[in-house]
Amino acid sequence: MATIIKKVLGALIVSSLLFLPLSCKNEAKNSCCEGKTGEVKESFLRTEVISAEVRATLSIDDIIEKFKQGNERFVNSELTARDHSKLVTQAVEGQHPLAVVLSCIDSRVPVEDIFDKSLGDIFVVRVAGNFANVDILGSMEYSCKVAGAKLLVVMGHDHCGAVKGAIDNVELGNLTALLKNLKPAVEMSTKSEGQRNSKNEDFVQEVAMNNVSHTIEFIRKNSPILKEMEDKGEIKMVGAYYDLETGKVAFFEEIIILPNN
Repeated sequence: MATIIKKVLGALIVSSLLFLPLSCKNEAKNSCCEGKTGEVKESFLRTEVISAEVRATLSIDDIIEKFKQGNERFVNSELTARDHSKLVTQAVEGQHPLAVVLSCIDSRVPVEDIFDKSLGDIFVVRVAGNFANVDILGSMEYSCKVAGAKLLVVMGHDHCGAVKGAIDNVELGNLTALLKNLKPAVEMSTKSEGQRNSKNEDFVQEVAMNNVSHTIEFIRKNSPILKEMEDKGEIKMVGAYYDLETGKVAFFEEIIILPNN
């Protein structure tokens, strides 16, 4: 009996420790997590969605920096704690997202988590191979022109199945037509050594990165609305690349050597 009681008490103690950061009374800023070295870490509980007033104070560069900081928290397992019940209730009244992100459907690429974003923070458009077509352009035009998003991110990732399928000329139902959208990136990729197939990881990465660049140019060419907004400095279009192994996102401005540069 004594052994059983000890186990139960131990489980209760562990459980209380797991929920300790969320039990603090100060919802805006709580110093309740202490490291082994005695250093106090601060825990935040977010209770409000992005407002139009808050977004108006942020420049595009501010938003990009917030994305970078959010990804750093994701990599370090320090995601922001959130009161989702309050966020859900507030979000009903409207939305004022900072950005729209075009990403692949890959289940290993959870966009909101990667950037430590939540309800009302970002629009997310997902399609295998993160390419753009008329429907996606319409979604992004709504996100920026109507809803006021200031940043447009096209994000690819390594080990992309759609990219590999396009490289190997995979044919399967409607997937055949989908993969044709990635063919321009395959054709423009000429820097990697070795065979031009999905077994060559360097070639796959080159195609994936070129696909991001090609998609951004496709958006500029086929959406006069978004192109005009970019020219006026109302929005910014940037490419990004997600590393499945590390969880890190590199914006193209951070990548030293780009394919075909």
